Amino acid sequence: MTAKRGHKEGTIYQRPNGKWRAQISLNGGRLSFTGDTRIEAQEWLRSTRNQADNGLTLKGAKTTYGAFLTEWLATVKQRHAESTSYSYNQLTRTYIQPALGRTKLRDLNPTTIQRFYNQKVTDGIGLRTVQKMHTVIHASLNAAMKLGLIGRNPDDATQPPKPVHKEMHFLSQEEVHKFLTTAKATDDNNYALYFTAIVTGMRQGELLGLKWQEVDLEKGIVNIKFSLTRSPGGGLKLQKPKTKSSERSIKLGKKSVAVLRRQKSRLLLEKEKSNGLWQDTDHVFPSSVGTALDPTNLNKQFHHLLKKADLHRVRFHDLRHTAASLMLNNGVDVLVASRRLGHAKPSITLDVYGHLMPSIQAEAADVMDNLVAREK
Repeated sequence: MTAKRGHKEGTIYQRPNGKWRAQISLNGGRLSFTGDTRIEAQEWLRSTRNQADNGLTLKGAKTTYGAFLTEWLATVKQRHAESTSYSYNQLTRTYIQPALGRTKLRDLNPTTIQRFYNQKVTDGIGLRTVQKMHTVIHASLNAAMKLGLIGRNPDDATQPPKPVHKEMHFLSQEEVHKFLTTAKATDDNNYALYFTAIVTGMRQGELLGLKWQEVDLEKGIVNIKFSLTRSPGGGLKLQKPKTKSSERSIKLGKKSVAVLRRQKSRLLLEKEKSNGLWQDTDHVFPSSVGTALDPTNLNKQFHHLLKKADLHRVRFHDLRHTAASLMLNNGVDVLVASRRLGHAKPSITLDVYGHLMPSIQAEAADVMDNLVAREK
């Protein structure tokens, strides 16, 4: 009578056709492999034992990566923002599933995944897109590891390409004055929006999602609770910010409060002149008929104003960089600037904007000179 093989025990034998067969017991089941040589079978057995020692289960050994991804993406939909879930699904359907979906979870290894990244770069896929693929693959394999389907995350050993950071652009203090003066002189409907963007450093979505009920003009405080985003279907909707630190209160100066008071009065006049077309959505910076202002339209209007003011082209998001630069170069504490910008930690502010602080660097140089040097 043949003895029953124990957990993770394996055997190798040659079949009548000359092929070599390896088998191993795992979680009450059996895994098998057929190779051309004994060495192949031995290597498979050794590799499978190692994976079992690291946590490989029978289910994990039989599950394809594509099947697991389908289940995992369902949990992503429940736990993440709709835009994140949509992006993950698009990347998986377009790139990851076709290339890696049929591979068994246990057979995914650093070499296979690295070749996948390299091939996408060779195919001309943008580095940022490949980096997002890495985010999906790494997160999904971490989940598989926590579930005990694999012993380790093979993506830990890969080196995905890093996207090249674009040079940061911003307006100088003189350019800000020129920009806002032009907006005011041309009676631009977005003057208050541009002014608020620069003095607060708010993100575009936060500005366009801001409602009057979240603005206390008496206390001079703006409470940021929502952000206007574009849904996968193309429509606009309000949603909670992605991070807790983005939900914040920003103190306004007297001039900023005055600008917003005038904005409120202007909107009342716009409503009266609309012949009943006005839709009262309570947005602080609405469209010409009171609805949420479409970011695409705003960007066009913004670039048109830059051209009028004879200023170099920057993105609307660069007004946020401008706000950070003005704060940090004019004595605003990094902690205060970080909270106004909605960063989770001051270190993030320094990492992103530290190079925009030449005046502080110069001040530090003078202080250290005076502390250390004895000569006068």
